[in-house]
Amino acid sequence: MEAKTLSLPRLNQLNPTLESTALKLMEEAGELAQVIGKYRGLSGEIISIDPDTIVQEIAKELLDVAQTAVTMMFVMEEQFGVNIESVLEEHWAKLERKGYLSR
Repeated sequence: MEAKTLSLPRLNQLNPTLESTALKLMEEAGELAQVIGKYRGLSGEIISIDPDTIVQEIAKELLDVAQTAVTMMFVMEEQFGVNIESVLEEHWAKLERKGYLSR
């Protein structure tokens, strides 16, 4: 299985808490769902945006979700002492056990 790496920075000038980051993650996921809904016409509105633009907007919203999730990992690491590398290894092992990937 091909693995791709996405590296996202720790954002400056933020003092996120676990709660504020969780709320932000939900907000960003909602915005992603909203853009996908527009693309699929789920609200019944007529789509006047070309498909390529919509796909780009979906990608942007998805990166907002990813960035917020990364911020939450930094919060877990810095405020709660979670070893992200260890948790990531456990996650990879879980994916292997479930047959989603092989290394």
